[in-house]
Amino acid sequence: MRTLFKTVLAGAVAAGLSMSMTTISDAQEKKVRWKMHAAFGKNLAVIGEPPHRIAEAIKKMSGGQFDIRVFEPGALTGGYAYYDPISQGSIDAAWGTPGANQGKNSAFAFLSTWPFGPAAPEFLAWLLYGGGVEIAEELYARDNIKYIFCGMIPPETSGWFREEIKSLDQLKGMKMRFFGMGAKVMQKFGVSTQLLSAADIYPALELGTIDATEFSMPAIDRSLGFYQIAKFNYFPGWHQQATTNELLINMDKWNELSEANQTMLETACMANVTQEIADGEASQFEAMIENEKSGVKNVTWTDDQIAQFRAAWDEVVVEEIKDNPDAQKIWASYNAFAEKYKVWGDRGYLK
Repeated sequence: MRTLFKTVLAGAVAAGLSMSMTTISDAQEKKVRWKMHAAFGKNLAVIGEPPHRIAEAIKKMSGGQFDIRVFEPGALTGGYAYYDPISQGSIDAAWGTPGANQGKNSAFAFLSTWPFGPAAPEFLAWLLYGGGVEIAEELYARDNIKYIFCGMIPPETSGWFREEIKSLDQLKGMKMRFFGMGAKVMQKFGVSTQLLSAADIYPALELGTIDATEFSMPAIDRSLGFYQIAKFNYFPGWHQQATTNELLINMDKWNELSEANQTMLETACMANVTQEIADGEASQFEAMIENEKSGVKNVTWTDDQIAQFRAAWDEVVVEEIKDNPDAQKIWASYNAFAEKYKVWGDRGYLK
């Protein structure tokens, strides 16, 4: 079934391009060879395969005329350290997530995910029809970067701990790897947070450099071996109900592409959005079952604990947008859309 889905999807992508023979001929006049950095290793479930899948789709659709070579984290640059190389043109393209770039502009975190944010359907609707993608394109273009929305994953888990957390008071003084604006929430509870790339988390846990961690969904986290050290995995992922992926391209390189090649990239990315969500939803329960067999306890935060996290987020978001006009613009755009979306969302879905 999975093979059939991939075959049908690839066919749909190719058919969707609807190129004339003249356009194809023009695209093939000049061969394009790119280097693409991958923020995540290919060994990771769900998020490791997409850049390779996208590159392969491009190669097939172009008849080999547009060839993208994907490099693992560390080969061209560090996992999350791709913003400047793309801006400067030393790397042609990179596949990652906007939150990796929050050190450049904290507003990028909002384009990736935020605590108590929307699930995938609403998030997709805002990005594609509510102005989210246009804002992202505008922000990245300032630094000579072309942004393409290129993936989305379902909810994550919200932490791996060595001991059961019966009170949030236990978080005080803890050292924890945490992503995005959720880290600011954890800091409200006295947690010392740091952003580590995937390959650095397990050694840090093993050596005690960090006491706990979050990274992604159960299947991805299992790929990284957290279950061997931390035996309490917490749900739901209040900090990341859905998380986007991006394809960033040096703007000069983008402008050099034919319209056909640009369309191939955009179409392959949209196909990846579908496949990544489906893959993410289909692979978590098996990982959770295997984690339990490995001695892990899947724990759900209490309603009171969730309420405490939400109250802390309400403080954080005010602080985050206060002095950043870009963050203010994103937050205003999403909330204006969300207010209208409620007319449908509050009635269309079972509670």
